[in-house]
Amino acid sequence: MKKITVFLITFLLLSALPVQAAVEKKDRQWQDESVYSIMIDRFNNGDTKNDIDANAKDPYVYNGGDFQGIIDKLDYIQDMGFTAIRLTPIFDNSKNGYHGYWVNDFYKVDEHFGSIKTFQKLVKEAHKRKMKVLIDFVTNNTAANHPWVNDPSKQEWFHKKQDINDWNNQEQVENGWVDGLPDLNQDNPEVKKYLINTAKWWIKETDVDGYSLPEVNHVPLSFWNDFSTEIKKEKKDFFLLGVMSEKTAIDLNKYHNAGIDSLFDYTQSEKLRKAFETTNQPFSPLNPAFDSSQKPSGLTANFFDNEYTVRFTKDIVDQRQFPGSRWKTALTYVYTTPGIPIFYYGTEIALNGGEIPDNRRQMNFRTEKELIDYITKLAEQRNQLPSLTRGKMEVLYDKGGMVVYKRVYKGETSVVAINNSTKSQKVILTDEQLADGKELRGLLGGDLVRSRDHQYILITDRDNSEIYVLTEKSGINISHIASLITVLILVFIFLFLIIKRSKNKVIE
Repeated sequence: MKKITVFLITFLLLSALPVQAAVEKKDRQWQDESVYSIMIDRFNNGDTKNDIDANAKDPYVYNGGDFQGIIDKLDYIQDMGFTAIRLTPIFDNSKNGYHGYWVNDFYKVDEHFGSIKTFQKLVKEAHKRKMKVLIDFVTNNTAANHPWVNDPSKQEWFHKKQDINDWNNQEQVENGWVDGLPDLNQDNPEVKKYLINTAKWWIKETDVDGYSLPEVNHVPLSFWNDFSTEIKKEKKDFFLLGVMSEKTAIDLNKYHNAGIDSLFDYTQSEKLRKAFETTNQPFSPLNPAFDSSQKPSGLTANFFDNEYTVRFTKDIVDQRQFPGSRWKTALTYVYTTPGIPIFYYGTEIALNGGEIPDNRRQMNFRTEKELIDYITKLAEQRNQLPSLTRGKMEVLYDKGGMVVYKRVYKGETSVVAINNSTKSQKVILTDEQLADGKELRGLLGGDLVRSRDHQYILITDRDNSEIYVLTEKSGINISHIASLITVLILVFIFLFLIIKRSKNKVIE
């Protein structure tokens, strides 16, 4: 009797599970990631003991954010669906170097952020949550008062002091001093060896998963060839993300070919900002970026803003638009098109900010959750549907601020409809664009569009979006009904046996 009971309970539990589970990604690739980018000092103060000369009211000095503060918020970041974090430089900096770019010692962590043990704990805690960790690795310059600057034996380690007058002159860009900071000479074998060995050391000591490389275009391609070759020997799938300076437009493919896996493309970012800062903007300037004939050889880092730029929220406010709605529409596009979303901390609360340092305001965790909930829902679809991260993209409709495109990967088809206009839009898709006789199931708003007369008619409200999956038409599920009937019969048998056994005991 006990065996029958166990069998029935097991069967009932299995029968209660969903008939069809979500598609699961195997062998996670970097194109599947979404990155939450953090300026350490401005994110969260988890340990007040290291608040040395910190002043939370002064945007030009340390405000108190640290490694422990990030550890305390890892669940918060993961719950929004992010699979990786990117941190500004962790190295010891000169006075007021809260941003991390005034490096004074490449082998020490900044005392304002905590100890190397705390950073190692941060990486371990992230890995427990299956989240990857990238840190900024500075290679272009040192702090103005770095010990090397006045060391007679290190004079050849720097380029001679000179300004960059022509930002289209690559020689000036590579040799000039940016913001008065001593410019390292990577062509010097000793400098190259030092930087590469330092980068290897941090991987061995902390197990980080990648480096983002500030001012990557200020450093010679020959250095990146050697750097990427050596660094990638240290850890499988180690990732290199190049951060360009805003003032130059360059050939991204050259850096991809030198071993940089992905790059911040400010040209594409500016197009994104223009397309979504207000309504009724055309999508056509964006779409060619995803044409296979024009696509860079590496992964694109899709972003609206970062620690160097004005916050995108400011653009929205300047256009007298509502930040929440604009961000929802914009992020839907970024989360569902080819590339890796790089998400600047505070975006989830539509943090505002102008030029540096106003764009580096402190994070606020006590705010409205509506945008956070939407981002979480977007990330859920991106993390579950391989077609949204790996699929080939094809634009099906693009007119009047309305765009519809599909992503196809190994038999899975996602269809994304974004209405970036001020009125409802109707789009008719044909059986030449989508397989006939099926249906589109909406994952954000629950919309359902069935194929009728060889067409799919999509109606999208103004300033709204939907992510669909193309599936077989739903109807009476014979197999599911049969399994439910079987369960009911077994339940009746189970009850009958219990009653019969009880009667037998009474008779005895």
